[in-house]
Amino acid sequence: MADMKYSEEHEWIRVEGDVGTIGITQYAQEQLGDVVFVELPAAGRKVAKNEACAVVESVKAASDIFAPVSGEIVEANAALADSPGDVNAEPTGKGWFFKLRFADKSELDGLMDEAAYDAFVKSLG
Repeated sequence: MADMKYSEEHEWIRVEGDVGTIGITQYAQEQLGDVVFVELPAAGRKVAKNEACAVVESVKAASDIFAPVSGEIVEANAALADSPGDVNAEPTGKGWFFKLRFADKSELDGLMDEAAYDAFVKSLG
């Protein structure tokens, strides 16, 4: 099974070799409400850790999606253009946002595992 890590901005990254798939967590999609639009980064774009590189709009608000690690975008989830509700239905499945090739895999060490993320969310009250 692929390794999952989480950021304090409520993004998850599924690590598979030198590529990470990024999306938002169940908690994040619950906070947003119904997602109505997603703006994704183009393949080939280089992003820095914590750089805003996508936007998700819901009936409540628009929020930036940050790159949890540095790298180059290798694919965006084009299906979200027609089905933004996939983010709500399956935030860690078909509701993923983009994939990137790691620039520095050691940056993953600064992210939380699932148990740490669950504790972080509980601390938010």
